[in-house]
Amino acid sequence: MTQLNQKSHLDKLSQALESGEFQQIRFTLNNTLRPTEVARLLEKSPPKERQILWNLVNKDLEGEVLQHLGDDVQAEFLSQMDAPQVLALTESLETDDVADIIQQLPDTVTKELLRIMDKQNRRRVEEVLSYPEDTAGGLMNTDTVTIRPDITVETVLRYIRRHDEIPEMTDTLFVVSRKDSFIGILPLTKLLVSAPDITVREIMITDVTPISADMNNSDVARMFEEEDLVSAPVVGESGKLLGRITIDDVVDVIREDADHSLMSMAGLEEDEDTFAPILKTSKRRAVWLGINLLTAFVASAVIGLFEETIDKVVALAVLMPIVASMGGIAGSQTLTLVIRGQALGHVEKSNTAWLLNRELVAGIINGVIWALVVAVVAVFWFQDINIGIIIALAIVINLLAGAAAGTLLPIALKSAGIDPALAGSVLLTTITDVVGFFAFLGLATVFYS
Repeated sequence: MTQLNQKSHLDKLSQALESGEFQQIRFTLNNTLRPTEVARLLEKSPPKERQILWNLVNKDLEGEVLQHLGDDVQAEFLSQMDAPQVLALTESLETDDVADIIQQLPDTVTKELLRIMDKQNRRRVEEVLSYPEDTAGGLMNTDTVTIRPDITVETVLRYIRRHDEIPEMTDTLFVVSRKDSFIGILPLTKLLVSAPDITVREIMITDVTPISADMNNSDVARMFEEEDLVSAPVVGESGKLLGRITIDDVVDVIREDADHSLMSMAGLEEDEDTFAPILKTSKRRAVWLGINLLTAFVASAVIGLFEETIDKVVALAVLMPIVASMGGIAGSQTLTLVIRGQALGHVEKSNTAWLLNRELVAGIINGVIWALVVAVVAVFWFQDINIGIIIALAIVINLLAGAAAGTLLPIALKSAGIDPALAGSVLLTTITDVVGFFAFLGLATVFYS
């Protein structure tokens, strides 16, 4: 459905809600829209309307809708359910989607849910839950079609036809040993055009690198991109086949990584609910604002060191923001570039020195160009050549500091196990503010003492 049509449906549903035409809304939600579209409509609705819409969704569709919701909205609806209700709505979902939903539940509900599950489903879900959420093991689906290498193509086809259906996104069959160790793959395209009496061993592909269960999600996404995969096997340390990852799961990872990078810059979570309650929203943002306040006090303390100089030359107070702003913008450009490079796997120890050198040279070039422009403006503005020299030197110094900090901060933070997207912007702003103010006011103290 196009974005325009979806907006039209939202407008119609809003009008129907206002007029109390619930039968029309129920029909639209359960018969006209796909589960993904219903999920998007729920996320676009304020809390009161959202709850009404959710109550009108048919019980047999709740699971499909729920799996497409962001964590915040998903948790909101799950908090209203007990274990039997959650079990009922997850019966039709794939194992990895069930595991994602379970991770939003309180521990007591999770334990009860696992207890009342049938033995086979519980074993599959517990296997996925045993791995961190951001790894291949936490992303995989245990629903696979496996075959032995010593059987014929005809036997494989008979085996497949015995199933009512095969798992979605199945483009290959996984070849395993009698102990379920991964051996290779047999693409369906190759299976369908092979002679019936040929064995799997003769036509299977063994030149396949399976994904380790502990591989990071971002690395999994990169592997799918580089090798143009639709699905891939996931194995444990012993080489035993555990499950598979499909391209639809990888698309979710890519979207979540993009959301995370964007939202972390502001100290927010990637699944932040646009229409979250006021108190919840305020609480989350308060921590980030407090951290920024502390860094602002550090910058203010530096300014306080040069109070006498500012009293003598009022122009310094007028021009200070220019120095800090120029360094901050230059540093942010470098920081964003390096964080993106890390996400793509481009930035490594071997090329860090080259990258730092490039950014410093670019900082000098831009610093000199814009320092001259600002200096000329400052001299004409305040009729003081000293102020022009001071601000020009300070801008060059701060642009160099911004380039260095923007390059090295994300690398240092990642080495320390800290998310560069989350902490990098705050630290960078502090560094460029402190260096900019110190350089500008320090030079002014020397010139005007």
